[in-house]
Amino acid sequence: MNLAQTLFITIYGFVSLLVFVKGFYEVAKKHNPFGESFVLFWMGVFVWGDALVLGLFWFLVSIFIFILKDWILFLLIFSVFWVVRSLGEVVYWFSHQFSTVVRNPPETLLGYRLFKNDSIWFVYQIVWQCILTISIVTTIFLINLWRLS
Repeated sequence: MNLAQTLFITIYGFVSLLVFVKGFYEVAKKHNPFGESFVLFWMGVFVWGDALVLGLFWFLVSIFIFILKDWILFLLIFSVFWVVRSLGEVVYWFSHQFSTVVRNPPETLLGYRLFKNDSIWFVYQIVWQCILTISIVTTIFLINLWRLS
């Protein structure tokens, strides 16, 4: 890994540790596991319960990558994570369309002003399908790149 990549992994690991601590505080002390944390979406964190688990996950991944000094492996782990995360979101939003329990009222979702009804749920599903597709293609590309390195 070059200096910029090492610095990135170090900062990413430190930020992940802070996210874990904040997630622990929100869940354990404030009893707020479903509180939204939009600013952390790039880590796959949407609510504070996610932060608790994923903050620790990304911190440990960062340490692992820092020790191995393998930038492509970090990118590969990141890509595989997004395959798994986006597949889960596709299933979640698909299920949400047919559930009698409304966990996410349409009017609370980003994009509601455009769609104005519960069709926003299938839009979220399709967006996550697009992210899943990009993540799968990126994973395949990175596996080949990693094999060659």
